Amino acid sequence: EEALTAMLRERRLAGAALDVFEHEPAINPQLRDLDNVLLLPHMGSATLEARIDMGEKVLVNIRTFVDGHQPPDRVIAKLM
Repeated sequence: EEALTAMLRERRLAGAALDVFEHEPAINPQLRDLDNVLLLPHMGSATLEARIDMGEKVLVNIRTFVDGHQPPDRVIAKLM
């Protein structure tokens, strides 16, 4: 966010629209002061299609795990 904020402030980047923030739920106050940024609550996936897709992925992951296999969307915490 710091690099993005600097680029926006210096107009090296024309603008940005963000709905995910580095330290959610807090929003970097420097971003709020910029007139070339659109800030939204974390809602980018809030469409009917996205929610249906997420539900289907959950079911596939559960079925895959129950069948003794690694789920395709597995997240390994130690790599994050």
